[in-house]
Amino acid sequence: MINLEDFKAIIFLNKELKLTAKEKKQVEDSYNFLVSFAQKKVIYGINTGFGPMAQYRISDKDLHDLQYNIIRSHSSGAGKPLDAIYVKAAMLSRFMTFVVGKSGVHLDTVLILKEYINRGIYPYVPEHGSVGSSGDLVQLSHLALTLIGEGEVFYKEEKRNTKDVLKEENLRPLPIYLREGLALANGTSFMTGIGLVNLIYSKKLMQWALIASTLMNEIAASYDDFMSPELNNVKHHSGQQKVAEIMQQIAKGSKCMLNRQKELYEKESEENIFSHKVQPYYSLRCVPQILGPIYDELINAEKVLVNELNSADDNPIVDNETKSVYHGGNFHGDYVSYEMDKLKIGITKLTMLMERQLNYLLHDKINELLPPFLNFGNLGLNYGLQGTQFTATSTTAECQTLSNPMYVHSIPNNNDNQDIVSMGTNSALIAKHIIENSFQVLSIHSIALAQAVDYLKIQGKISPVTRKFYDNIRNIIPLFVQDNPKYKEIEQIIEFLKIEEPGIKLY
Repeated sequence: MINLEDFKAIIFLNKELKLTAKEKKQVEDSYNFLVSFAQKKVIYGINTGFGPMAQYRISDKDLHDLQYNIIRSHSSGAGKPLDAIYVKAAMLSRFMTFVVGKSGVHLDTVLILKEYINRGIYPYVPEHGSVGSSGDLVQLSHLALTLIGEGEVFYKEEKRNTKDVLKEENLRPLPIYLREGLALANGTSFMTGIGLVNLIYSKKLMQWALIASTLMNEIAASYDDFMSPELNNVKHHSGQQKVAEIMQQIAKGSKCMLNRQKELYEKESEENIFSHKVQPYYSLRCVPQILGPIYDELINAEKVLVNELNSADDNPIVDNETKSVYHGGNFHGDYVSYEMDKLKIGITKLTMLMERQLNYLLHDKINELLPPFLNFGNLGLNYGLQGTQFTATSTTAECQTLSNPMYVHSIPNNNDNQDIVSMGTNSALIAKHIIENSFQVLSIHSIALAQAVDYLKIQGKISPVTRKFYDNIRNIIPLFVQDNPKYKEIEQIIEFLKIEEPGIKLY
């Protein structure tokens, strides 16, 4: 079994994937048992057709063609190809399914997946095609097509014929032994792989959002009791409590936020209309209550996805221990689909929070601290960050529309054999899109935060954590007064936010 950190090391840091002796034995034992057990028995997908064609027995002379046919016939995806990191994640997920030793595949199947991952060979896999039950049939078939030496792969950032790359790497195509075709095509590996990458990026978004939200409150000179354990611990939600605790850690050393006890309780005020807000807007003081549920969802999503990663998710299940083969629906992707829908809703809400904080910074009549649109030039002649707000607002609006759930959008297909499906891969892909959008909004917000710090000249008063964040943004985009195109800097900051470690622990 592997955990999320193991997954991250292999997928993002290119740690070598290894096959343990125990895993090798489990795979070999499962295969050898199936070879002996399958003699003169009717077993789905070995000597029967697939799906609603399972009622048709396949003759012995056609068994190998049967396995090739499912791969070739279902390599029918459409749309742009998935990025290499998601395909790599899916291959690792398929590898983990097989090493459980419940799939009856030959050891060569596991070995070639390992070689593809370690050598950076990424099958050409279109985004669209899966309904998420019977697993990711279309996407997994595209993956399998390259393992048998057909189709195309991305290798050294070039799209090439698979057979040429295999020859160059001195690898032989995977032969069909017994059920390799169905085993490779039938499972939740793409939705799981995409989901795990989504989770890793979502955790990073949460970390940056916590830093940004703390800096927001420093800029506004908020009273710091909104983060206090006395306030948050009377609400019995661990996520809210943890978010408040992390924000307190981020704010440690700040000289910007105010202490309500000292400022309002220990002093007598004669003001009738207070010059400083007694309570700031919700997007500043309600961060623990807003991000807390999303924090809880990240924990639950990790549990579900890591469980799925380490599960046998195909059909049938070949059990050497009980000496039988079990037919069911472990390929059904409901666990992943449900979690991806919840995750994408959470990230959309996080994006909305960032957009509202951005609006606070750019709206001079709301913040009463900063020039309109953080415009340091001549008002009317220069425009500051006015243009970038359009991008952030439209992108946030798209996230809101995309947050409608896929989990409940089942459409029967496959001659109604698949009469209720998960749409798990669609859910994961839409979550992926929302996460990409969120990085765009957060990038624009980061620019605004840096401009606000400069305008108020509080670089020396903010906390060490938020100062490091400010410095990193300024290394990419220096303070600006004159108008200039921002799209390149936005993209650079997106890459920074995705790659850089924020330096705070969530769990």
